[in-house]
Formats: sequence, structure tokens, C-alpha cells
Amino acid sequence: MEKIEFQSSNIKCGGCVSSVENGLSEIAGVTKVTVDIPSNKVTVEGSSIDKAVIEAKLAELGYPVQ
Repeated sequence: MEKIEFQSSNIKCGGCVSSVENGLSEIAGVTKVTVDIPSNKVTVEGSSIDKAVIEAKLAELGYPVQ
């Protein structure tokens, strides 16, 4: 099980959290997504996670990695 943390911008509310969690959960290998609003930290857990794919999806959702 891998665990990767990202700093992302624009995460300000529960709707943002849902958008990030739902969007990243669609990616193959991702088993858990945790979002912390105060720190803008997104933690992704799973197996064979491609960091570039996660970063691209976050940008597509409107929450680019800082």
C-alpha cells in the first residue's frame, strides 16, 4: 500500500472535498482519499499509484498541486 501526499490549492469547503475525493477515487489503484481543508493537503492511498496521473486529475478538477 502506497501513501502519497499533495499540497493543492483552492480547497475551501465540503463541496471541494467531495469533488476531490470522488474524482481521485475513479483512478485505478486508488483505495482511499483524504482531504484536509486547513492545510490544503490531499492524501492518496492505494497500490501502483501514478503521481503524475493524480496531479493531472487534481488540475482538471480545479485544484492544482502547489
